[in-house]
Amino acid sequence: MSSYLDAADQAVEHALALGARYADARVMHRRTESMSARNGAVEALEQGETVGIGVRALVGSSWGFFATPHLDAPSVRAAARQAVEIAAASSRVPGPAAMIPADPEVGSWASHCEVDPLDVPVSDKGDLLTAATAEMRSQGADIATGLYQIWDTRKWFVSSEGHRIDQHIRECGGGISATAVGERETQVRSYPSRRGQYGTRGWELVTELDLASQAARIADEAQALLRAPQCPSGQTTLILGSEQLALQIHESVGHAIELDRILGWEAAYAGTSWLNLAELGTLRYGSELMNIVIDATHPGALGSFGYDDEGTKAGKRDAVRNGIWTGVLAGRESAAVAGLDYGGSVRSMDWSRLPIVRMTNVGLEPGPHTLDEIIAATDDGVFMEMNRSWSIDDKRLNFQFGCEVGYEVKNGKLGRMVKNPTYTGIGPTFWQSMDMLSNEIVAWGTPNCGKGQPGQIGHTGHPAAPARFQNVRVGVSG
Repeated sequence: MSSYLDAADQAVEHALALGARYADARVMHRRTESMSARNGAVEALEQGETVGIGVRALVGSSWGFFATPHLDAPSVRAAARQAVEIAAASSRVPGPAAMIPADPEVGSWASHCEVDPLDVPVSDKGDLLTAATAEMRSQGADIATGLYQIWDTRKWFVSSEGHRIDQHIRECGGGISATAVGERETQVRSYPSRRGQYGTRGWELVTELDLASQAARIADEAQALLRAPQCPSGQTTLILGSEQLALQIHESVGHAIELDRILGWEAAYAGTSWLNLAELGTLRYGSELMNIVIDATHPGALGSFGYDDEGTKAGKRDAVRNGIWTGVLAGRESAAVAGLDYGGSVRSMDWSRLPIVRMTNVGLEPGPHTLDEIIAATDDGVFMEMNRSWSIDDKRLNFQFGCEVGYEVKNGKLGRMVKNPTYTGIGPTFWQSMDMLSNEIVAWGTPNCGKGQPGQIGHTGHPAAPARFQNVRVGVSG
């Protein structure tokens, strides 16, 4: 809406008039909807709507930020004044002052959407979840749950450098889970993942998941896990399904290559990184099969957009190429501090939060194999899929992950089911052991990535495919 761009214009102009050497303003209007169901009945329905403006001002060496839900002219000017005053007060403390140059962008962008998820009747969505959870319950699940989530976000961005951008991003997804309760344990099977699957698409994404068709299978598998033997312990060949590998990428690559972590800016809350900028371009992160790209243009993936929240146009760049670390997630300020020439990875949760470095879509390029070929080439090992738990240190180096289900692999074939499968490792050692990678890429969406103070929830995407890793410690209890 032109009125929202006008509000952003007013904020920027007023900040400059008050002495800012750079200013930008971002109006965001977001509508949300989510529903959860349990055992054949709707448990909760939440709908929300919020709108406001966030203003950044750069005075001397420091930033100021202020946000308000009021978009009338006096409130917008007051927000700009507060941002400038905060920056001026902060500028007494030396700090970063540079931003890499940027060409002013003027444009519009919208994510592809065939069926507007907010136009689908709530009753139809409820019928979908209640039918799927009722089917799981009828097949013996002690607890059967389902959910969907929808975000409809519009942004209007203006900067003192000449940016004028509007975007419309529609995101949605969902999933189901079946829990079986035994005498001393519970087991869970989920579809399509423990958190569900999400993307920058319309309701067609949820329709394609066909949740009800998977309900009986996952209820049966949850019960089978109660009877399954424990995952054996030891050092062995590990095959990971694509959903688990997506989380592995998120935790041990995506967070590690965030430049604010590498620079120590996140140390007090979310931790730092084991990576050293002096080794950018030379460090061996993984095997030759490891090609990780940062790509906010990936169609339909959850970390996709047209422009980041500094107005930088979405693009694609290497993070790891043939196993060598080559790139980071950066913003214009962190890039300038590090001596790099690119940003494009700065976003905020909503209008009330300061934009920070966030993952976009960070994922693997396809390998030369298929999952069937990987299994057939494995004499002895374990196949694990679907994340159940994760733990990783503040430097994103040492990790332990648990999965919902595992299967022994013997003589090139999947064998018996095993429960409580876990594996542990050290990031670069683990990635260097990858010797087979599938071409069956799925762009998994993570809608709950936490970072920052005050805390922000980010949406990220992780293209991944099944892969094999050698000499991995599995079956570690924790």
